[in-house]
Amino acid sequence: QVQVVESGGGLVQAGGSLRLSCAASGRIFSVNSMAWYRQAPGKQRELVASIISGGNTAYKDSVKGRFTISRDNAKNTVYLQMTSLKPEDTAVYYCETILQTMGVSGVMDPRYYWGQGTQVTVSS
Repeated sequence: QVQVVESGGGLVQAGGSLRLSCAASGRIFSVNSMAWYRQAPGKQRELVASIISGGNTAYKDSVKGRFTISRDNAKNTVYLQMTSLKPEDTAVYYCETILQTMGVSGVMDPRYYWGQGTQVTVSS
């Protein structure tokens, strides 16, 4: 059983900052990648930032220079530092991870896991 838990959302004024955290726990053998998605009301879920096991990162164009994704491999935790927040950043932010667990017969194939989401609201 794997749990993915996000935290750190909230209400902030435009121009402010927030730091999101996401921790994966369970019988984890290895974490291949971790990413943050967001979904605003009436819109599709979109990829915001991702980081793979080697440390390479990727960002949605509209957040480049404002958001930073980082990872603590020892804690299976990913962070999203968000600065210069804009009202259009308002959304539910979800953590996604692709990882392998240790099963009774050995290492399992990689699977996707999602957190429950955390609300980020940026007021103008």
